[in-house]
Amino acid sequence: AFINGVLKHMIERGWVDDAFVANHTTGFEALRESIEHESWEELERQSGLRRQAMFDFAEMYMRARTAVFVWSMGITHHRFGVDNVKAIVNLGLARGIVGRVQCGLMPIRGHSGVQGGSEMGANPKDFGLGFPVNDPNADRLQGIWGFRPPTAHGMTAVGMIDAAHAGGLDVLYMAGGNFLETLPEPEYVREALARVPLRIHQDIVLTSAMLVDPSYAVLLFPAQTRYEQRGGGTQTSTERRVYFSPEIPGRRIGEARAEWEIFMQLAERVRPEAAHQIHFEDGNAVRAEIAKAIPAYDGIENLREKGDAFQYGGPRLCEGGIFPMPDGRARFTVVSPPDANIPDGQFLLSTRRGKQFNSMIQGEIDPLLGARRRDVLIGAEDAASLKLVEGDDVLVSNDLGSYRGQLRLAPIRPRNVQIYWPEGNVLIRRGIVDPACEMPDYNALVRIEPIPAPERSS
Repeated sequence: AFINGVLKHMIERGWVDDAFVANHTTGFEALRESIEHESWEELERQSGLRRQAMFDFAEMYMRARTAVFVWSMGITHHRFGVDNVKAIVNLGLARGIVGRVQCGLMPIRGHSGVQGGSEMGANPKDFGLGFPVNDPNADRLQGIWGFRPPTAHGMTAVGMIDAAHAGGLDVLYMAGGNFLETLPEPEYVREALARVPLRIHQDIVLTSAMLVDPSYAVLLFPAQTRYEQRGGGTQTSTERRVYFSPEIPGRRIGEARAEWEIFMQLAERVRPEAAHQIHFEDGNAVRAEIAKAIPAYDGIENLREKGDAFQYGGPRLCEGGIFPMPDGRARFTVVSPPDANIPDGQFLLSTRRGKQFNSMIQGEIDPLLGARRRDVLIGAEDAASLKLVEGDDVLVSNDLGSYRGQLRLAPIRPRNVQIYWPEGNVLIRRGIVDPACEMPDYNALVRIEPIPAPERSS
């Protein structure tokens, strides 16, 4: 709603780059018509901000010679996360800040394994960067590998856990991650993991999910870090730079093997007739194969020494306003703001991160706010309306679960509250996902009440 309000100001004042829109995009007229029918009263109510704040941002954006829009999980962890991203893209296209020096759209990923992994096909609908799962792309890979990969879409993380809970999985293979701590409704996830006859966990650390009793067996495949692998490894940054991480000599831990080697050796045993087609001697051989299968990563085969790197796609994507679409034009999208009503007596809960790596907590104190992991963050106005003061013990609850914490005042909008993730997942309901990608909505409606003194020690 805020972005639509900014665009409404830009359209009314002629601050849109009409030449860029006309020459390099489609869909703007439909967006313009939709926004013109949105009232300022509704945009203010849905965004929680005044019309003047939207104008101030629009004016600042109009005056800026360059701009980069950066976003992360605060934008995507909603049932309308994809629409949030589309709204940001609309804003960028309206001023033509794509494909220019010191301009662009930059989603921040949580880990280089997420960035590079998705580009290598760790995605239920993609074979790799630029190659969706379909028959033509399967034919292409068959020409490279000598065997045809499946063309059915895989499951998302949410889909796998639901299938496991329903008894629909015989084997669940998890390379990294910890669904027990990262997904909503941890007890539901625990039940799902326990119902899979065979679970395989491949990781560089022990996790709580590994300790869930299976219906038959759990196998643990200890993996090496990127610095221990033969031939080294790579990491991909958010600005598309692929860096080489050389192997560091020294002691190795037990039977831990390179991640790629575990997959390879397992595949060789499952498909012995194809073993010669999927065997690699070291990381250099793997990177040479990537260069063949993923053309955008051409150059990865040359990474061998510390400091070696390349940037796929060149310094800038979409340079000159040419976009990777059949007609070379970018798409504006009509995005309707979601209903933002919060029922009386309730608060909108969102989760935040502190000093942690994914779900692994590395420090009790949040370096940004100085808050502790058990703190419940709320604005001063709401605390006063609840007759609460900083340091009070409080119960945050809904019909799903409850969370005991200590109130801490923070610069948060009225009717909103934050607690830390993954501890707060006990209040996040499963099944509420973005329909476009099945990303869980890590937000919930909750009540907040003081914990009476006699109950604090119970």
